[in-house]
Amino acid sequence: MTDLPPASLRGAVDLSGLVRRASEPARGARPDGAAPASSLVFETSDAAFESVLELSARVPVVVEFIAPGLDSALGPIVESYGGRLVLAVVDGSVNPQLAQAFQVREVPAVAAVVAGRPVNLFLGIPSDQEVRQVFDELLQLAAENGVSGSVTPEEAPEGEEAEEPAPEPLPPHHQEAFDAISAGDYPTAIAEYRKALVENPRDQLAVAGLAQVSLLDRLSGTTASELRDAAAARRDDVDAQLAVADLDVSGGHLEDAFGRLLDLFAAASADDRDRIRTRLLDYFEIAGTDDPRVTAARVRLASLLY
Repeated sequence: MTDLPPASLRGAVDLSGLVRRASEPARGARPDGAAPASSLVFETSDAAFESVLELSARVPVVVEFIAPGLDSALGPIVESYGGRLVLAVVDGSVNPQLAQAFQVREVPAVAAVVAGRPVNLFLGIPSDQEVRQVFDELLQLAAENGVSGSVTPEEAPEGEEAEEPAPEPLPPHHQEAFDAISAGDYPTAIAEYRKALVENPRDQLAVAGLAQVSLLDRLSGTTASELRDAAAARRDDVDAQLAVADLDVSGGHLEDAFGRLLDLFAAASADDRDRIRTRLLDYFEIAGTDDPRVTAARVRLASLLY
């Protein structure tokens, strides 16, 4: 079981950048057609996760990753909280984007989303008492970040909204990149984003997409324990520190990643400084330039450069 993060979720990676905006359902739609977004337990998927992110601004959403043949184990516990928590169940075998976003290497695994930010909870299914202790801590974390609503099983989506127009199709290279990401083919997605940038070097969506999928590609096939052990054993090894910084960013620990690389930058050789600076710029694109953590890191980087 992992510890919950500090009470403030500022600086955590916004998962909306890792789901497909082009296919987001209308408000009030049922994730995967399974249950209303306001139900206490429902299934969701890569394509439908935007509605879960919206719901997480109102109530903490527990995300349980299962595999074919496994049943969700947390429904009764979540329901016992009377609507202060909801449960989104994900088949990790057919939803690679969500599995990668939450760094799920084995199932069952349980995480949560609070105000669009990921929170790692535990692997496997501990005892009911341990699960309730973690959920109580999750509710406290959510309340401290302004998320303290509730829903009821009977609650229907709000009103009948006019059908929204179909979203505009993605540009060809962006569509090819997204399809490749959905299939777990990160090298092809990288190539497609690079083609988009050759055609339009000012395509900021392609810049951000390339930074995100490059991080996913670097983390593919690794484990958190391996990366952290290597970084702890080789503190002056630039490759090891870059790798664990990737892990920090994927888990929403932006300050840790920025601090690690900026400390490394100060004592690095000229060639290594170029590599560290390039990686930091990628992280800035992933986090978004309006993030206050990015602003602070840019200021420190500029002071080290000049």
